[in-house]
Amino acid sequence: MGVIQTYLQKKRKFGGVSDATYNHIDEWLAWYQNSVRKFHIYWIYDGIKSKKCERYKLGMAKKVCEDWANLLLNEKVAMKAGTFDKRLKEILERNNFQVRANQLIEIAYALGTGAFVEYLDASGGPVIDYIRANMIYPLSWDNGDITECAFGSVRAIDEKERIYLQIHRRGIVTDGENPDLYYIENKYLDSESGDEVALPEDIEAVISTGYDKPLFQIITPNICNNVDLDSPMGISVFANAIDQVKGCDLVYDSYMNEYVLGRKRILVPYSQAKIMMEKDGTAQPIFDPNDSVYFMMPADRENDMKLTEVDMTIRASEHEEGLNKSLDLMSLKCGMGTGRYKFESSGVKTATEVISDKSDLYQNLQKNKTPIKAALIAMVKALAFLASGNDQLEVNVDFDDSIIEDTNTTVDRNIKLVQGGLRSKLTAIMEINKCSEAEAKKELERIGQDGQITGQDIDWTQEDKDEEEEERDTEKNHVGFRKGEENEPDRKSTDR
Repeated sequence: MGVIQTYLQKKRKFGGVSDATYNHIDEWLAWYQNSVRKFHIYWIYDGIKSKKCERYKLGMAKKVCEDWANLLLNEKVAMKAGTFDKRLKEILERNNFQVRANQLIEIAYALGTGAFVEYLDASGGPVIDYIRANMIYPLSWDNGDITECAFGSVRAIDEKERIYLQIHRRGIVTDGENPDLYYIENKYLDSESGDEVALPEDIEAVISTGYDKPLFQIITPNICNNVDLDSPMGISVFANAIDQVKGCDLVYDSYMNEYVLGRKRILVPYSQAKIMMEKDGTAQPIFDPNDSVYFMMPADRENDMKLTEVDMTIRASEHEEGLNKSLDLMSLKCGMGTGRYKFESSGVKTATEVISDKSDLYQNLQKNKTPIKAALIAMVKALAFLASGNDQLEVNVDFDDSIIEDTNTTVDRNIKLVQGGLRSKLTAIMEINKCSEAEAKKELERIGQDGQITGQDIDWTQEDKDEEEEERDTEKNHVGFRKGEENEPDRKSTDR
């Protein structure tokens, strides 16, 4: 997308990040797609000619990003927004948020940056776009936070390729705009020359959002960008673990080649291989020369008339041990600690047990929740503003903590703390139900009301139960007499 950078820097006189950042994004994308030509393609010289080979791949770069997305933004993450809650669920469902947001986290952790972008569609409904790093062009930033940004994409208009550029910026005073509010510029560029072309009739050139906050939220892994310290863009979660990802592929490639090269083979004496005579009198091998099992011996071994079996020992256990070491190193460099992945006969497995709060994974997980939580809260407020013109609401984001502590354990701990007088019921309800203080107070009032009704029901039910039990025991004793039982009925059950 060099056309976009040229347009922004020269014609619009906006600042931007260096080209080197996008070069790294291209490299991370290649590893995420599991196809790095300069590494996965290699040549072997067999004494006659060079043979092109392709390395077997384990694909751990993508696997790590998938796992981070599943840990951070899965189906158990809940967002609550008070009176806007019902409308919010409708908007999120219409924008397929549960699926697309998880995918955005995955691609953002692969390429270093991602973004939620909100706007109104033609019918006036709030829409969420999910933008990956190579389509994000920061224009200005303050203390690492991107305040103005452009988002590009490729579209086909009248069978011609056009670049659609959406610029989110503050108002320009000289153009009669309010500098405290945000505006959105829509541009269409020629994909080759970078010149502006006419906009479609249904798109306005400049739109005032009427909002003093940006209608976009940037997501990055919560790690320092050591590739470009001055860039507001993030880095891939495996940016500093590429050598370890290479190590996983190298060991796996060797492991697979061990089976390819270790197939059983039978060497056939050259003289025995040429015993079939064709009609024209020429001798042809009795064995198919394309067969991967039978091979002819060299001519200098003609006197050795025995079939020789070649059965090489496969070093499976050594390779599995080496691969598990490589996986541990890669997992550690990607922030997931050691022991996360284990290579077994059925493939790479992920540890699913509850993790310790002192482990690397737990600490990095809690750290990475911070920017995502801030982005989600800002996104919900932006959607509320687009839908109702008001963003003054309390937003709560509750992440999935089941990997750290079982839900039943949380409930049991809170019950013991409340009973011991070490925690209030209000705080316990907030932690168990993952709700705000106001919602917890309402729930506590309902519990109090239900407790009064339930207490009356228990008294009445117990009295009625005693009467029914007395009648049942009496009837049982009478029945026993009628049947001629030898023993007298136990009168203790009827003496009340």
